[in-house]
Amino acid sequence: MSYRSLLRAAGVGFFPLGFLARLPYATSALSTLILLQAATGSYAFAGLASAAQSIAIAVGGPLIGALTDRYDHRSVGVAAAIANFGSWAALLAASHGSREPMFAAAALVGLTQPQVGPLVRVHWSRLVQSRNEHHLLSAALSYEASADELSFVAGPAFVGLLASLSPLAPAVATMALLAASTLPFALRYAHRTTHQQPSGQQNKPHLPRRPLAVMFLAMVAMGAIFGAVQTAVTVYADKIDTPGAAGLVYAEFGIGSALAGAACAWLPQRFSLLTRYVFFAATLFAGMLVLFIGAQVASVPVAVAVASFTVAPYMISLYALTERLAPAERAAVAMTILCAGGPLGTAAGQAISGGLAEKHGVEGALFVALTVAAAALLLALSAFLADRRHGVWINDAEPANNPAAHEPSEQPQKPCSRYGCRVEVCRSRRRVGCRRQ
Repeated sequence: MSYRSLLRAAGVGFFPLGFLARLPYATSALSTLILLQAATGSYAFAGLASAAQSIAIAVGGPLIGALTDRYDHRSVGVAAAIANFGSWAALLAASHGSREPMFAAAALVGLTQPQVGPLVRVHWSRLVQSRNEHHLLSAALSYEASADELSFVAGPAFVGLLASLSPLAPAVATMALLAASTLPFALRYAHRTTHQQPSGQQNKPHLPRRPLAVMFLAMVAMGAIFGAVQTAVTVYADKIDTPGAAGLVYAEFGIGSALAGAACAWLPQRFSLLTRYVFFAATLFAGMLVLFIGAQVASVPVAVAVASFTVAPYMISLYALTERLAPAERAAVAMTILCAGGPLGTAAGQAISGGLAEKHGVEGALFVALTVAAAALLLALSAFLADRRHGVWINDAEPANNPAAHEPSEQPQKPCSRYGCRVEVCRSRRRVGCRRQ
């Protein structure tokens, strides 16, 4: 029922075009690696340039989000797609020259990367609010998590097929996807901002720094787990002398995660966001424990398949909490800050697990995933206990169905004396930290 309602709300064309629009993000790193390795003959340089690109994505994402909040999704989305297309053209041209222009162009590709995934989640949030169907947001976020996971299965497979034709082919195909899907998606479906920008700096809503920092660190942990598992399956494939098996085994991780993410649409509404966050952090730890032990006593493919079902529910809880805690006028930058933690964590996870895998093989890489999952669980428990103790972290109750509740408050902020709360901060459709003592 939820997914049929999403189909009616967004229209049939939204889903296939939206999936294709996010594929350039999934193909970018591997396309760059293949292109630059073929151009220079150096895996070390290609890996360094690809890492610089990932860092640039983490830096450029929040910048694009801030511009989106200041202007609108359509203008910034179109500009980012065009700029990224031009950056890929520059990278192709630089691949025939010296290394310095290649490195700079690779970083520019990351800096201009269209933020389809984060911004489409903001689009869903505002769409369900405008239709007064807040219950659909859970299904929308579940779909988006599944679409992301499937894109990271389909994208590398697509690149691998094209690379057999020419090392230039993946980069050219990425440019074609930008022109044929990402740009049209921004033109057709990205909304224009309807809220009025604050006239003075003193009225500009602030992002809740500590809660957003928790979400960012939680996403860094998720990225580090991805990086460690990628390293582990690569070592496993090399160990069995079948390098092509790495992609197939890691595809299991994405497919299982996508199925679990789709199922999250049917979680009951009384299962609050903070409780989901802690619960799914615990299941993520359990999944990584199963992966670590199962890889030793059973087999890596079987352990990966089982552990994959614990990934997407954890990420969906992060997206949902970030959507709820951010002021409506800053939702895009908050979501892109959250997503910036993914590539940073992946790079760190690959670097750390790679060193341990040199000495301890698959177990060394998976130990990193297990350790990071334990840290993510401790972070979730700390945030949950701090919220219960002080009542100032986040109010995760559903927004009121009254449309008037979504209008920015014209009253100055003041302590909430009616309920004896510590503090009340009223922003457009947000009420943060108002709890009974």
